[in-house]
Amino acid sequence: MSRPRHTPEQIVRKLREADRLLSEGSELPEVLKRLEIAEVTYHRWRNQFGGMKAEDVKRLKGLEAEKRQAQADRRGSGPGYPGPEGVGVGTDESQVRAGGFFGFAAAARCQSAIVRS
Repeated sequence: MSRPRHTPEQIVRKLREADRLLSEGSELPEVLKRLEIAEVTYHRWRNQFGGMKAEDVKRLKGLEAEKRQAQADRRGSGPGYPGPEGVGVGTDESQVRAGGFFGFAAAARCQSAIVRS
């Protein structure tokens, strides 16, 4: 059985509902049962989304996505980094033996593997 995934907006909504119920005098176990979440989940969400509003969460998620994209763009370019095709593209056994692509250590490992086979 798969567990439900909550969107950040749903999490903020549930946390606000929990705050309202707790301020009305309900006990935490009752609130958690009503919201259908575990106590560990409640505390994790509380630490992660604290006093945020739904708009703040959307903005945070957007910024995180931009950051991941910028990091991926930086990793994919510049000297010493492989292109988007990957590390092993365009190499063959002769380049590995000569140390032309991977260097001496990889060439030694490859040669020992060839001898064993």
